[in-house]
Amino acid sequence: MGLAAYIERQLQPEGIDDQAVEAMLSDLPTLTASIPALLRDYPRPATVPPAVTTSGSVAGEIARSPSSIKGPADIVMELRTAKALRAAASERQLQEVMVDFWFNHFNVFLYKGEIRWYVTSYERDVIRPHALGKFGDLLRATARHPAMLYYLDNWISRKDGGSGQPRLNENYARELMELHTLGVDGGYTQRDVVEVARAFTGWTIDRPKEDGQFVFRPGMHDTGGKIVLRQYLAAGGGIEDGERVLQILARHPSTARFLATKLVRRFVSDEPPATLVARVAAVYERTDGDIAAMVRTILTSAEFVSREAYGAKIKTPFEYVVSAVRALGGSVDARGGLELARASARLGQPLYQAQAPTGYPDRAEPWANTGSLVTRINYATALAQRRLLGVHCDPYALTAGVDVRSPAAVLSRLEAELLHHRVSDQTHRVLTNLLEDPEIVRSADDRRGANTDAAVLAALVLGAPEFQRR
Repeated sequence: MGLAAYIERQLQPEGIDDQAVEAMLSDLPTLTASIPALLRDYPRPATVPPAVTTSGSVAGEIARSPSSIKGPADIVMELRTAKALRAAASERQLQEVMVDFWFNHFNVFLYKGEIRWYVTSYERDVIRPHALGKFGDLLRATARHPAMLYYLDNWISRKDGGSGQPRLNENYARELMELHTLGVDGGYTQRDVVEVARAFTGWTIDRPKEDGQFVFRPGMHDTGGKIVLRQYLAAGGGIEDGERVLQILARHPSTARFLATKLVRRFVSDEPPATLVARVAAVYERTDGDIAAMVRTILTSAEFVSREAYGAKIKTPFEYVVSAVRALGGSVDARGGLELARASARLGQPLYQAQAPTGYPDRAEPWANTGSLVTRINYATALAQRRLLGVHCDPYALTAGVDVRSPAAVLSRLEAELLHHRVSDQTHRVLTNLLEDPEIVRSADDRRGANTDAAVLAALVLGAPEFQRR
C-alpha cells in the first residue's frame, strides 16, 4: 500500500481488523472485568472463604481444590499474556508501541498494595483509548485512576487537620511535573510541588479493597488559595483545583518540549536530534497535544529515515523477544503469549514490574552488556528450535529454495531475511567461521535431507549485534 498509506493506517488503529487477536484474548476473562469484580472474584489467598456444603456445614480446605481458587496471580498472568500476545500478533502494531510507551511514561508498579487489581483497568480504560489521542485527555484519565492514586500515594493525601502533623503527600505532585509533564528542568519549584499537592487533596479511592473507584472527598481537600506556576487558584475550590492544575500543565511549553524529546528518543535515537524535537514540540502546541500528529511528524521526518537513525536504538528485552518472533514469521496463541512474557522477564524486563516512577529505561546502557547478550541468544535458540509452548516458528521456511547442503547459502538467506542485508563484515566473518560447527552442519531433519541446521544458524543470526538494534 506504500509507506505513507501504511503509516496513516497505523495511526488509525480502530480501522484495522484485529479479530484474530481479539478472539484469542476472549479466553482471558480478567481482561474485561471491572475493578470491583476482580477484587471480589480474585481475592488474596488468605481471604478465600471456606467452601460450604449443601448441608450448610463448612467443608474447609478439603472441599475446595487449590486449582479452583482464583487469586491475583491469575490477573497478573492474563495481563502479561495479553500484552505479549498483542505485541507479537496484532496488526495494530503502532498502537501497541504507543500503549507500551505511555504505560512506561505513566508507570505504576504492579506489586504495590492493591494495584494488582487495578492495573488491568488502568491499561484498558486509560492508556489504550488515549494512546494516539490528545495528551490532555490521557493526563486527566491517569490522574483519576486508582492505580495512579495508589501508586503515588495521593489517595492518602489530605489537608492538615490541625493536629500539627502534616498529612499532605507530595509524591504525585512531584512526579506529575517531573515525569509526566514539565520534566525535571521544566521551570517548577519546590513551592509549586506543595501547591499542586494541595490542589489534589481529596482525590482518593473509595474502599480500595472492595470497590477501588475514584472519588473526591471534600472533607480531605485544602480549600485555601493556591499559586501554581504563577497562576492563582482562588480559595474555596474543590475538585476543580486539580482539574485546573492538569490544564495548566498540559498547555505548558515545557510539557511540549519534554514529551517531544521522549517520543523522538523512543523512535529515533538516544540523543534526540534537536531540530526534530523542536518541530514535534511545535506540533504539540499547534494541535493542543495531538499525539497522533506528533507521531506522524516523527515517522515522516528525514531524521527518522536517516542513515544515522538506522539501528541507533538498542532493543529492550521485550522488544527483542517480540521482534524475533515477527522476524521468523512466527505465530502465537495465548499459551505463547505467556511464554514470551516469561522470556522477557528472564532477559531482565518483567512486564509491569518497573518499581520506579520513571519506568523502564529507553536508553542503550541498561540493556547492552555481555550477560544480556548470552541470555538473548539462549532465548533465540529456544525460539528457533520450537521449544516455547504456544509459539510456532519455522526457520526452515525462511530458507525454502536454498541448497541446504551449502551452509554458506543458508547463512546468506538468513542474513537477508533477518538482518535485511544490513550486516557488518565482522559479524558476517564471525557467522561464517561458525559454519564448521558440528551443531550447524549435520543432519538436522531427515525428512528434508538437510545437513545445515537452519534453526541453530537462525538463532545465531538473531544474536548478531545488528539484530539487537532497531
